[in-house]
Amino acid sequence: MLIPRVIPCLLLSDGVFVKTERFKNPVYIGDPVNTINLFNRFEVDEIVVLDIGATPKRQSIRWDILEPLASECWVPLAYGGGIQTLEDIQRIITLGVEKVVLNSVLHTPGGLDLIRAAANQFGSQAIVASLDVKTNWLGKPEVVTHHATKVWKGSPADIARQVEQAGAGEIFLNSVDLDGTFAGYNVPLIRSVTQAVTIPVIACGGAGKRHHLIEPLAEGGASAVAAGSLFVYQGSTRGVLVNFPERDVLESLLAPLMALPH
Repeated sequence: MLIPRVIPCLLLSDGVFVKTERFKNPVYIGDPVNTINLFNRFEVDEIVVLDIGATPKRQSIRWDILEPLASECWVPLAYGGGIQTLEDIQRIITLGVEKVVLNSVLHTPGGLDLIRAAANQFGSQAIVASLDVKTNWLGKPEVVTHHATKVWKGSPADIARQVEQAGAGEIFLNSVDLDGTFAGYNVPLIRSVTQAVTIPVIACGGAGKRHHLIEPLAEGGASAVAAGSLFVYQGSTRGVLVNFPERDVLESLLAPLMALPH
């Protein structure tokens, strides 16, 4: 049965995998290669690895970490963090990484031009625009960059349209407010973005129970769901346990979606 993609999102910081809560307080999860090998065995659809330390610390791409990860990963891998140039993108793809995830660089002069150039050279399917969204003190959702320290002017829907028009093939939509909270996804936010674009949207941020995975797909119009805490913790007690549902469990969970009209 062909079901929507369910994607582990793994955060890299100082050479190890961590998990955050609302983009703060990183907790050690494990060695990157060992963790990737666990997800290999689970036969996940895809893995997203984001280096959350690269931009705030003005670090370059950790090639010493990325190269063995790309070598060890048996499933499609998407990588983001510290990417600044077309040459960076070319080197990452040469390693065998299927997709590059662009975030903070998009909110710099020439950021959208980088999407255009990369899409022209490598194809839109290889370029993912990552939008982190945080609610401001007025209750308005804003796209934030540079580890949620800068604001990108415009609504999430407007910015999603911009990155689609520039050539991005997918949008990785992450809720800062719900990151690591186990509270479920921000479905209204997801819906506002999926209704604004025609490219696939991967929803991330807030999954704490397996049934949460259904919400962005059934109610938000997302094409895929990503989660961190759900797949690296044993419940809300936050005991570290890398895990992933068996294929038949996912098919049973998501099967009702396949019967819905599209």
